[in-house]
Amino acid sequence: MFAERATRDQTPTGTEATATLALRIWLFFVAALVLAMIVVGGATRLTDSGLSITEWQPILGAIPPLTSNDWQIAFDKYRQIPEYQLVNKGMSLSQFEFIYWWEWSHRFLGRFIGLAFAFPLAVFWFAGKIPRGFTPKLVGILALGGLQGFFGWYMVQSGLSERVDVSHYRLALHLTTAFVILAAILWVAFELARTKDENHIRFHNLSTAQVRTASAILVLLFLQVVVGAFVAGLKAGLVHNTWPLMNGAIIPEDIADLTPFYLNLVENPATVQFIHRLLAYILLAMALWHSLSISASADDERVVTSSWLLTCAFVAQAGLGIWTLLAAGRAAEIPILLGLIHQGGAAIVLAIAVWHAHRISRAA
Repeated sequence: MFAERATRDQTPTGTEATATLALRIWLFFVAALVLAMIVVGGATRLTDSGLSITEWQPILGAIPPLTSNDWQIAFDKYRQIPEYQLVNKGMSLSQFEFIYWWEWSHRFLGRFIGLAFAFPLAVFWFAGKIPRGFTPKLVGILALGGLQGFFGWYMVQSGLSERVDVSHYRLALHLTTAFVILAAILWVAFELARTKDENHIRFHNLSTAQVRTASAILVLLFLQVVVGAFVAGLKAGLVHNTWPLMNGAIIPEDIADLTPFYLNLVENPATVQFIHRLLAYILLAMALWHSLSISASADDERVVTSSWLLTCAFVAQAGLGIWTLLAAGRAAEIPILLGLIHQGGAAIVLAIAVWHAHRISRAA
């Protein structure tokens, strides 16, 4: 998947190599910003700050309240929504300012990322420094970033009337899109890193199954992100806070409480957590088998290294998930630091999975 072969007919000149290096540095910088955005978004959710700004103003919204009167107006708007009336009634202005700054920072970082991508893209484009075939991909990423801003407001809007939290479906859409953007940026950056000679390398001793497994891991990882968003949105991390069993059972009794049954797959906290655990075990087993298989056959140490790094990342992420689950049971809430490390860790695992899938894709 994502396979692409370079179209250059000759070795890049020094000027072309410098331009390509600049493009890669820029893309890796933006990818780091997106990763930071994912973490800040997690902090916004865990501090229950996401509904503190009740309007969507893409331009004017970049300016926060500057006077006491501005703050009072923003607070009065927040006091009109169900979250304040049913959950936070009696909140002080200073408490409101705390959650407001989290949401404002999240939106501001989104705006900054948009500018950090759009302006350099325009400069590289008009200077003719973007290699053939890459412009549509970069413009597509920019468009997806703009759509992500809309998805963010679409998510927030779901919590402004009748609900005290955002829709977990819209949360999943918003979070998964962020991961897609991160993966796309990294894939293009890795493509730019290829030299002419590398484009002709083939790992003849790797089987089709090994190559497809790397892609399958990436696909399942995106599914795990969706389920993880469901866990967050349904607060499923606050039920069955035991491991390895779920309150003494492999399959919890409340896994089929909802009718019709299919609703349990997307709306029952116990079932969603069970699926999240199951996918984690499957991904870990696939990554381990993949690494062992590649170690026995690959003729490129870099592929072996990337496969084992991915396996270690899955082990670490699973450990973080278990730690967060058990800590949440003791505290009766998700510990913010652990929750953020777990969400940021998922983004790092994705980055490693993209790197490995890209490297091994030359065997396809």
